Parts: sequence; C-alpha cells; structure tokens
Amino acid sequence: MTRQELIQQIKEKKSFLCVGLDTDITKIPEHLLAEEDPIFTFNKAIIDATEDLCVAYKPNIAFYESYGVSGWKSLQKTWQALPKSCFSIADAKRGDIGNTSKMYAQAFFDQTLSGMSFDSITIAPYMGRDSVTPFLDFEGKWAIVLALTSNEGSKDFQNFANKADKQLFEEVIDKVNTWSKPENLMYVVGATRGEAFLKIREHAPDHFLLVPGVGAQGGSLQEVCQYGMNKDCGLLVNSTRGIIYASQGKDFAEKAREEALKLQQEMEAELLKAGII
Repeated sequence: MTRQELIQQIKEKKSFLCVGLDTDITKIPEHLLAEEDPIFTFNKAIIDATEDLCVAYKPNIAFYESYGVSGWKSLQKTWQALPKSCFSIADAKRGDIGNTSKMYAQAFFDQTLSGMSFDSITIAPYMGRDSVTPFLDFEGKWAIVLALTSNEGSKDFQNFANKADKQLFEEVIDKVNTWSKPENLMYVVGATRGEAFLKIREHAPDHFLLVPGVGAQGGSLQEVCQYGMNKDCGLLVNSTRGIIYASQGKDFAEKAREEALKLQQEMEAELLKAGII
C-alpha cells in the first residue's frame, strides 16, 4: 500500500484506527477452543466485524511464534484473511545485522518464500543502518521504526540526552530520516507520551506515526491528535485489548465492533476538526 492509498483509506473510512491482533488463546472465548484453529477463527471474526471501521491491522508476531508451527500457520491464515484495503503491519520488532535482517524481511514480505506479504514491519533500530535498510530494499514495503515507546522501561535509554540536550529518540529519528522518505518510513510513538508528539513532529513533520497505547494503556486519543496530527492525518492509532477482548462471550465479535465504532466516531470528529475530511 502506498502512502497516498493509505491517506485515501483514512478519508474514505473517516478513521485512522489500527486493530491489534495480539491474540492470546487464554483470553479468547471458551467456545472457540473446540475449533481446529481457535486463534485464526477468533481473528477472522474480529476482522469481519471491524474491517469497515479501521484502516490497518497489526498482529503481534510473538503471540503466534510462541505456539511454534501451529502458531505460524495461524499467522499465515490471518494474513490471507486481511482485507487488501487495509494496511497490514507485522509487529515483529526485528533488528539485526544486515544479512539477518534481509532474512527477516523475506519472512514477512516475500509471499513466495513464507506465505505472507505484509505491507510493513516494526523494527528496533539499535544496531544502526544495516539493521534497518534491508527492510527498505523491498519495493512497496514500509519500515516502522521504534522511536519513543510507551512501556515503563522506555526511559532507560530513549530519553538519554547528550551535551547539546538532544535526546536519543530525536537522534534516532534524525538519523533514520537520512535512510529513506515518508513514503515508506514510519515511527512508533506511544500514546501515553502526550506533548512529546510536539518534539516528534519537529523531527518527523511528514511521516506517519504508529501510535499504540490508546484505550487499555490509558493514552488519550484527543491528546494524540492535538499534538501529533499533521495535514494528512499522519497517524495510525492502535487499539488491541479494548477491542478484541471487549467480551468473553459468544457476542465477542459484536462487542469488538461496538468498541471499534466508538473509536472510529471519535476519529471522524478529529478528522473533521482538522479539515482533513
């Protein structure tokens, strides 16, 4: 999916919602456990219930890898079920030396080899240029680089400042910006970081930002939009637990849709306020 196609989807759906598919078999409704592939059955129901309300889906790869071969098969089937109108994100947080990163890129981008071809992948940039650029070498694919995350331990490194008072996350963005352009490069910025979005936009005014942390983690959608939205929207706001685990009963898909609809309506109001739609 190109940048312009993503922007068009946001305008058409009046939404910049990303639904996280971090599917934990211990949390899905009990009646699904009798299915041949409970994880895929759950995911397919969530996708069918929400695809008109969101513009992206983000499976967290750890939730599939932890089940070995069966989990990988569930992931492949989930990718195949994703609507082509939605941006697909492999939330794998990979990052290694160049030849290894190339193999990781093939795993998530090369359908001939792996059975999957996600639009994008999340990347940890700590090892530098040769750990990121192999993902950018795949035409039409996106790299989503960790910049300023919302987890408790993020401050251990990300806010470290040099003598010029430039923090590490700023240095990461400035350096990664030299490797590619907003057409295939995004950054992860946690929703709980509030006014830090102003600083992010100083360094990445045109890039899309993938924003986890709205909902169960306490991030404010309105605050994210106030400080982080740009002229193209420039945001993919992810919600996982608040949507996919809205119910433990047989109505889980309907309840997931209700929660997704609430967020979509809030997003529509923000897009109208910004004059984007």
